[in-house]
Amino acid sequence: MHILSRTTLVAAACAGLLALAACTTTPQSATSDPATNTPSIPAAATDASSATDVPTAEAQSSDTATAATCTKINLNSATESQLLDTIPDFSNRMVREFQEYRPYASIQQFRREIGKYVDDATVAGYEQYVYVPVDANESDAATLMQIPGVDETIAAALIGARPFTTTEAFIAALSAQVGTENAEQAACLLAAL
Repeated sequence: MHILSRTTLVAAACAGLLALAACTTTPQSATSDPATNTPSIPAAATDASSATDVPTAEAQSSDTATAATCTKINLNSATESQLLDTIPDFSNRMVREFQEYRPYASIQQFRREIGKYVDDATVAGYEQYVYVPVDANESDAATLMQIPGVDETIAAALIGARPFTTTEAFIAALSAQVGTENAEQAACLLAAL
């Protein structure tokens, strides 16, 4: 089984969107072949290989912008220094507690375990800086709700649409529910399928 990095998946998704946009014509840009009276597609729109084979500056910029929006750190892989540098007023004792319960399978597990040491408001404050990786086919509703724009109703719809065979399929379903921008931000929160 070949596993691609999240950056590669996001770049592929961006390239696919660019190719789709290039193939979309508007009435103003469509022309007709006088001999057959059928619409013809401008040459630039038919050259899909340029949009998918060679990353354009726009695709690279989009990939970078997506990566830049991933400001939270993964609870299952965060280092001591990442936790101390990212979470305000965080102690070495809490680093040990965070790392003791790895791997976190759900945000509920994180809340339950860390809630043994601090109150609910403090746990909620920590969640502004960290996340449990979202497994498109296994995560519970609360874990899915870490994704921007996902509420209980949308989480239930995503769970009902399972199984997802690829990360791209999940992002497409997510995009239909929360919009492209939120779906792109979600890419960095996902565990590989």
